[in-house]
Amino acid sequence: MGPSIVIILALFGFLTGQPIEPVTLEECCKDGRERGLQRQECSSLPLISESTTCRIAQEQCCVAALDDTACTNGINMAKDHGACETCCDCCLLGKAAQELGQGCEPSLSVGYQCGLVSRACCVDGSSEGEATPTATTDPLKDNLTTSEKDEPVITNQCKGASKCAHRCVGNGTCSCFKGHKLKADGKSCEDIDECETGTHNCVAEFECQNTVGSFRCRPRKKCGDGFIQDALGSCIDINECLTQTEPYIDECANTNGPCEGHTCVNLMGSFRCDCRTGFNFNSLSRSCEDINECRHFPGRLCVHKCENQPGSYQCSCMTGFTLASDNRNCNDLNECESNPCSQECANVYGSYQCYCRRGYQLSDIDGITCEDIDECALPTAGHICSYRCNNTPGSFQCTCPSPGYTLASNGRSCQDIDECVTGTHGCADSETCFNVQGGFRCLSFDCPPNYRHATETSQFSRADTVRCVKSCQPNDITCILDPIQSFSHTVRAVPGPKHIRLHLAMNYVVGGVVSHRNILYVHIFISEFWF
Repeated sequence: MGPSIVIILALFGFLTGQPIEPVTLEECCKDGRERGLQRQECSSLPLISESTTCRIAQEQCCVAALDDTACTNGINMAKDHGACETCCDCCLLGKAAQELGQGCEPSLSVGYQCGLVSRACCVDGSSEGEATPTATTDPLKDNLTTSEKDEPVITNQCKGASKCAHRCVGNGTCSCFKGHKLKADGKSCEDIDECETGTHNCVAEFECQNTVGSFRCRPRKKCGDGFIQDALGSCIDINECLTQTEPYIDECANTNGPCEGHTCVNLMGSFRCDCRTGFNFNSLSRSCEDINECRHFPGRLCVHKCENQPGSYQCSCMTGFTLASDNRNCNDLNECESNPCSQECANVYGSYQCYCRRGYQLSDIDGITCEDIDECALPTAGHICSYRCNNTPGSFQCTCPSPGYTLASNGRSCQDIDECVTGTHGCADSETCFNVQGGFRCLSFDCPPNYRHATETSQFSRADTVRCVKSCQPNDITCILDPIQSFSHTVRAVPGPKHIRLHLAMNYVVGGVVSHRNILYVHIFISEFWF
């Protein structure tokens, strides 16, 4: 992973005058790094010491761990926010190391950028203008791994044999520590001049200075009093107002408070905000920012729709659903309870469906209104009623010719009214009523002169045959000589369907002898129905 830049906006008081705590900076750094690997908020770490330097070490190592594991965009952020915020805290670590006589080479895992700043401030604060290693510093030993320091026997497996200057890798073969190379004798080691061979990584504003087993990047430009040099070699003004050893200010004592309604926790030389639920502390702006729960946990908070609110969120449902009692799930809404349809309503999942009663159809315009169907205007209207169709809302009504017909029980057919049976005819007492389609006929069966009824009754039914027989007066010679002895009136109802051929014959009699005859055939067709 490439070098990273650690950004801390808060500036803290100078270390001068602070008592040395029993907790070492290595322990502070280790605690911060472990919490950073756990992704804790680096600006709100539980302090393991009241020392400002320890707190800085905690935060810096925590941020460095976060930066290493998450590959943050610290470099771009540094360009946007400036360099001073990046350098000031790291500079304090360098000054503290110089004052404690620990040497200017950073031993804490604070990242590449912060390490350069810390070393530059340490060198600038030394009396000779460069790093002063302690008496215990051993460049060769610093290149050993932990296992090599703890077990020196392993570092030279050829002891007593080939006499390797640094270490033996087996079979009499020697190797050198980092920053060194093996000489021609195969045993001795000499320093590699990284500055001469060009294997250093010093930028243009720095010059390379070779050291035993390593190298140092020294700023080319020297800064005057009141300035410090950042990792890029630029001179940054020191805010002396913040480096005085005056009592710390309690930022939380302000009436309005810097945390804007959240809990303010005062620290030595600084403060932090303990944010309410739904907020996160931003270490850059040192303020509590709302957490957009809907964006951080998509699809996990609300079943349908999630809307962010300050410090919280609100679930809502799509059309056709209502929010459940848990304020998260959505239940189907029964729209039919609000009577949205003009007639009938059927609830479906997430919606509803309108439908109409018989005789109506759903409007194509709104899908809600039921419109009357004009059954009489349909192509099959001629088969609906036997006579005439009248449209009504949601239905239709058949009518029949009047008088003489009535509507059948099926509501569509017309049937003849038998006026002779119902007694609604107007026939005289001497007449007999005969029903016909749509009316009736009054017939009289009186016999002509010189004839009488064969029976004594004067009332006849529709199916009777009335016969008149000859009845001459004693002195009526003409009547006696008339050859016609009788004739009949026949009235009979014939149900259909039927085809009847009626044979009528008329004989002409002269002198008691038939002189000639006329024959008439009448075809009668009777349908099955009366209408």
